[in-house]
Amino acid sequence: MNLRCRGPDGQTTLSGLDPEMTVAAFQELLASRLGVPLAYQELLAGFPPKSVQMPAEASSVALSSLMLANGDTLVVRRLPSSAAATHSAASTTAPSSAPTSSTEAAAAASMSTSMPEPQSSSLPHQGHSASNQESEDEQLARAIAASLGQATTSSSAAEAASQAAPQAGSSRGRHGSRTAQKPFQNGFAASASGSASTSVTLPDGSCVVRRKVDDDNSCLFSAVGYVMEGSRSHATKLRRVIADAVSADPSTYNDGFLGKSNAEYRAWILDPKKWGGAIELSIFARHFAREIAAYDIQTKRCDVYGQGEGYQERVMLIYDGLHYDALALAAFMDAPEELDVTITEQASQQAAGIERASAALTDEANKARQFTDTASFTLRCGTCKIGVKGEKEALEHAKTTGHANFSEYH
Repeated sequence: MNLRCRGPDGQTTLSGLDPEMTVAAFQELLASRLGVPLAYQELLAGFPPKSVQMPAEASSVALSSLMLANGDTLVVRRLPSSAAATHSAASTTAPSSAPTSSTEAAAAASMSTSMPEPQSSSLPHQGHSASNQESEDEQLARAIAASLGQATTSSSAAEAASQAAPQAGSSRGRHGSRTAQKPFQNGFAASASGSASTSVTLPDGSCVVRRKVDDDNSCLFSAVGYVMEGSRSHATKLRRVIADAVSADPSTYNDGFLGKSNAEYRAWILDPKKWGGAIELSIFARHFAREIAAYDIQTKRCDVYGQGEGYQERVMLIYDGLHYDALALAAFMDAPEELDVTITEQASQQAAGIERASAALTDEANKARQFTDTASFTLRCGTCKIGVKGEKEALEHAKTTGHANFSEYH
């Protein structure tokens, strides 16, 4: 039996579980993988997630008694100390030790986190700007942010540009407090913050939600870390995944494809100040053997990386022209993130509804102009007052004159 398990600090896949292993041994395995001690574990399964009734004699009852099915997602919640004491008193569990039989020990030893290695194949040329092009976005974003006295991060630069021209209606309205419901024509409901939708509710009460990641130049990697591994803190590790994949396949990842030499690209992508894009998403799709659906707010297009490869699972991101966030399926409105489901089965009954809700959320963000059109910025140089249009002209002007004091106007 295989289970996807999500804890407070990440998630893992347990493969080859023996249904006859004891519940106590299973909980010890969860403790070793997810870092939640047995006495502090609360297990939730199903959707929406509901508490799993634990047996009083966990050391002598088989895992099969929990009625978990192959492929289920299990949420492991960490109980506070007071609740853990009550929980522990209510049931008798085995001491913290290795599995209680040689069969269980062998089963535990065979379990591993599923992490397929990259495979060599041609990368799709669709999708968001490739990495060598996005380096220009970085420079423009930083120039705008610096001009307006903002922190030099991707999203803050775009927000600053919007604030410089409020009459254009381009305020991004990022992730404020959730307020009232408003209906969609497609039968979903949006939870709105001002003019910006933060979630879309499905008929069963679950919600597709936008989970924000830091605006720190590693947003793509942090968002991928959240949807693939349940953590926003894996950006450095995931940059290394990309560098290793490129290093292992210099034939595919050649100078023409990358826009720089293989070695230069590897050094470039390991720099935490550099952004990711289509190349990196294609590599991640193969590395994790899952489709990555990237919803573009400006165009309302959904680019699916890994499509046609036969992958059975999908994760979702949303992109505003400068910044990536994660999309997740929450158990209910305002549900805690630890209950999020970020990996969906393509063949599940919910798949089509999740896709429609994600598209509806993207459409609402588009209507609220929660995007930055980096190709059509209209900018004025604050130093020489010359007007430029688009990132290319702005960069050429900056390189020629050394001026970096831009403001947006319409």
